[in-house]
Amino acid sequence: MMKVSYFILLLILLTTYTVIDAFDRGDIILQHNFDGPDEEAIWKKFLNPLIQLVTTDRGDQALRIERNLPNSPSTSISIPLPALALCGYKIRIQANIKAANISIPPNSWNGIKIMLHTKGLSGDNYPQQNLPRSTFDWRTADYIASIPRDTQQANLVLGLEAVTGTVWFDDVKVIVYSKLRPPPPSPPPGLPFKGHNLTRLRGAMIGTNLKEQDFRDFGSWNANHIRWQLMWNGFPHSPADNGDISAYEIWLESALKHLDSMLPVCRELGMHILIDLHTPPGGRNDEKECNLFKEKRFQDTFISLWEKIARRYKNESIIWGYDLVNEPVEGIVPDDVMDWQQLATVTIEHIRAIDSEHAIIIEAAPWGGPGALADFEPLPFSKIVYSFHMYEPGTFTHQSVYDDIPPVPYPGIIDGKMWNKDQLRVNMKRVLDWQHDYNVHIYVGEFSAIRWAPGNSAYAYLRDVIDIFEENNWDWAYHAFREWPGWSVEHIGDKDNTQYSPIPTDRQNLLMNWFTQNEH
Repeated sequence: MMKVSYFILLLILLTTYTVIDAFDRGDIILQHNFDGPDEEAIWKKFLNPLIQLVTTDRGDQALRIERNLPNSPSTSISIPLPALALCGYKIRIQANIKAANISIPPNSWNGIKIMLHTKGLSGDNYPQQNLPRSTFDWRTADYIASIPRDTQQANLVLGLEAVTGTVWFDDVKVIVYSKLRPPPPSPPPGLPFKGHNLTRLRGAMIGTNLKEQDFRDFGSWNANHIRWQLMWNGFPHSPADNGDISAYEIWLESALKHLDSMLPVCRELGMHILIDLHTPPGGRNDEKECNLFKEKRFQDTFISLWEKIARRYKNESIIWGYDLVNEPVEGIVPDDVMDWQQLATVTIEHIRAIDSEHAIIIEAAPWGGPGALADFEPLPFSKIVYSFHMYEPGTFTHQSVYDDIPPVPYPGIIDGKMWNKDQLRVNMKRVLDWQHDYNVHIYVGEFSAIRWAPGNSAYAYLRDVIDIFEENNWDWAYHAFREWPGWSVEHIGDKDNTQYSPIPTDRQNLLMNWFTQNEH
């Protein structure tokens, strides 16, 4: 029943929660302060030289976890949660944490772990709050995560991953935050709104500084759509992180002027534009959460900038719609600030007072993935298109983007699961079911596979996901055309070769073959 090793402990702590049929907001699912004889009785048999209950400088007890050897397995504890009872809930995960001499993590997701790990038919999810490295005194980790409806297992992971150093955990708590509203008993009648009269939009997200010839080159592929990202010098972090609203507004106006200058060629080529706010006011914090959900001044700027964009393009027919924010991440939202559902609602009200026709595209928090959309409650407006980004499994699509790992082929066993076209279809079925429940149109705003995936894996993955998009009649935009070379279909699979291929790659031919079906 229990597997215990020197570095990874699976704790079956039957005394820490009670499985019930329904939870209310604020219900405590799990709580440990590591003080007193009851806590010691729970933990003492799972301790070892690297995982200890210790007295802190504050005089109470805490769980201390160390990792001394950089090449050793991660040191962590996995605490099971009542997964089946929590399906369809959002939970709030809190802990007090102190750290000493934490080394530089090889990837942004490595380091101190206070992570939820869920397993379900659609795949694994790993929401967490990224914490700083080096040494810091007691601070609070606090974030909200969703338990997908198809979850079969859920664990809270505490520890250190791919770094050395020492971390202390105290006052660990998992609380019910909210329950996802069930879908209506029957979908709304009528055809879903698409915002265009074409059979399909097929295209790509584009780099930020493309010139007229770039658009003509893309037009020669017969693309009929571009996702125009308003991005300020990088993602997820940018100069907007500094919080200077005046500087942000100057940048935004320059970005819109570039869009204005390319509108004539896009009209000529029949490429419908989605305006994508890739960099929102306030940028992102160290945990990559949008500061839009931390300070009211950024939300005020957000609403006013979309009023400005709506006035500017309300009569522009080649503009398909407005993607309000790319991959929103809320984190803990202060009481005087709106969450994403509320902010989107207010922003749409302001846009609709100016522009009643253009499609408004909504991505779900956090990060706009298929699971986030499947847990999202639709907004009370017509003429809305809902979007998700497809990069699952990320171990395959992003392999060796941040560090060098052994090649991960597709199809194949990835993260312990067989990933092939059938599994991709299972993964995206939650979006299809959600679409049918609410009778809405779906747009895949980004999808890709890194070009140096082994063999023809990138081609095979792109072929399979596009087939599924087409089966479901979803509009789609490849990520990306002439942006970062890692995602480029105009480059071969050699990571070190940054030159354009002299002949079209199999991935470029795949896109171009689909584009032959495009209408303009």
